Amino acid sequence: MNFLVRRFIKNYQDTKDANVRTNVGKLSGIVGIFSNLFLFVIKFMIGTIVHSVSIQADGVNNLTDAGSNIISILSFHLANKPADKDHPFGHERTETIASLFVGILILVLGFETAKESISKVIHPGSIDFRIASVIILLISIIVKFWMYAYNKKLSKTYDSSLLEATALDSISDVCGTTAVLVSTLLSPVLHFNLDGYMGIVVSGIILYGAYGLLRDMINSLIGEAPDPELVHNIVDRIMAHPAILGVHDMMLHNYGPNKIFASAHVEVDSSKDIFETHDHIDNIEREVKENMNIDLVLHMDPVKVNDPETELYRAKVVKAIHQIDPKWGFHDFRIVSGPTHVNLVFDLVIPFEEKYSQEEIEDMLLKHIQSDKKIYFVLTIDHPYA
Repeated sequence: MNFLVRRFIKNYQDTKDANVRTNVGKLSGIVGIFSNLFLFVIKFMIGTIVHSVSIQADGVNNLTDAGSNIISILSFHLANKPADKDHPFGHERTETIASLFVGILILVLGFETAKESISKVIHPGSIDFRIASVIILLISIIVKFWMYAYNKKLSKTYDSSLLEATALDSISDVCGTTAVLVSTLLSPVLHFNLDGYMGIVVSGIILYGAYGLLRDMINSLIGEAPDPELVHNIVDRIMAHPAILGVHDMMLHNYGPNKIFASAHVEVDSSKDIFETHDHIDNIEREVKENMNIDLVLHMDPVKVNDPETELYRAKVVKAIHQIDPKWGFHDFRIVSGPTHVNLVFDLVIPFEEKYSQEEIEDMLLKHIQSDKKIYFVLTIDHPYA
């Protein structure tokens, strides 16, 4: 497979290039079509000859896989279409939709295989052992494991969910075909037809693979939490600039491996010249785009630096929050101070699972903050996006 990639894919080392990803995906699909059709033909023929429903079902599974490969080729082609007025963020999510469709096909196949296998358990046929069956099943295991290996490697190299889905499907087939092989070898020894039972095992593996694939693709379409390592890398790049005092409210939107949009709030010194600060912000956004291929938008939050009263109450809030729950955090802190009272204005970040009302939260904070002045809170309850 490495030879084919080097032979037919121009600039294959450029793993972030959309055209390279598309061509690699198409090449993988073409190889998969021929491999799966080869396995379907030999399995279905032998399964028919020896009257084995599990071998036939395994062959039909390969035929479905060939159809999935065709879908993947089309989806890679569509995903590479440039952005237009109706789809300003591009078409890369076509790959995710195709993966979802593949999962549905696998799910249907799993149910059909289970139905046939249960029928075979209820009405078992005679045992017909052929050495040709064993040889073909071994060939199938080798071919499918090879397909798993190259799709898994390509999915990591070129960051492709569809190639990952194809790899998972292949390793499921390896497990399923191994079960059929066990049935073929043990049935004559035990004088008991295990064909239907192993068919149920195969269907269970197929259904489990479909569930995992559908779960991942649905989560991707709904919008799942971003990769913590990616968030950490973006924050590190932002905080590397001395003008930035803090980062919060980071949000990432993924429209495909090459279409990631991010936004974040950054705390800056309110006493600095706004044009100078804005220049720093522009430089950070360009740097992230050039080095990480992420479209980043930063919002400036000015904060008072080296103000004794602000720092006093900030320390009180830090201590109070740590005593209540170390998982809580806050940002955008400022105060409005008067002779008799002080307003503490900040965003409180709490986990999604917290069910406290705002009034309960303010009461807990007040119990942990000691002050000569009366304290009022102007709170915005927030949750971590990343």
